[in-house]
Amino acid sequence: MKAPLYLILVILIMTACGHKQQPKQAKGQDYEPLTTQENTPGDSALYGLACDGCTDSVLVFLPYSGGGLDTFDIITAHQQHRIYGRPHIGDELAVIPNPEDKDEALIVINMETLRGMWCYMVSPTMRTPENMPKRMQRRMLERIPDSIRKLMMTPREYSLKLKRDNSVQVRGGQYRQTTTDDMSPVEYPAVKRYTEWHLFNGRLVLKADTISGFSKEGDKPSVDTADIILLMDDSLVLRYPTGTQPYYKKMESELNDSYHKK
Repeated sequence: MKAPLYLILVILIMTACGHKQQPKQAKGQDYEPLTTQENTPGDSALYGLACDGCTDSVLVFLPYSGGGLDTFDIITAHQQHRIYGRPHIGDELAVIPNPEDKDEALIVINMETLRGMWCYMVSPTMRTPENMPKRMQRRMLERIPDSIRKLMMTPREYSLKLKRDNSVQVRGGQYRQTTTDDMSPVEYPAVKRYTEWHLFNGRLVLKADTISGFSKEGDKPSVDTADIILLMDDSLVLRYPTGTQPYYKKMESELNDSYHKK
């Protein structure tokens, strides 16, 4: 969708959110669905916008599926820390309703807060010759001067950008191994080259391409699913099957400056 059309759609939706009462509907006439976010098969979440009237106990919500405003009880979700990103008027949300009580939301995710550039620091590890006894490895490392060790062990910043079109941009690591990398005394963690993202039942799904996504199938993408543990304006914590990863948010201009300084 072109940018001007998107802005018009946002203005129309936010105008609808400004009214707490549902407009009158002509007899036999259905509301047109507001479709910008589609559910994947099996996804029970509702997608839409936060509207005027939201508090710490109530969520006023305009679903993309149409039908007027919904109001959800979010007291329990707040108590269980399952409000990920505070809703503001006009923010795009994903809501997981209670299957036993349609007026209660179990999980609320602010997708506007989730989108953006998320960064994290990684530290290298010393590369040791293969088949070298552990005792000799320790002795070799002990002989490296502290100043040289500190220089070699400089952390690097990796980043994961979740875009509005559900694509992903990854920075950090090496796209391919080179001779220079093999000669380096340290090595940095590999990074998956995720290309797509979406939410599924309140969880973040990241898809990586088959070239740099560590896929061993060759013809199938690698897919990781992460639980959102914390989401704030400047902080994100994801729990992957391999462990928990904290992130901090940066503006893209800040990230470009940090890369140019290297």
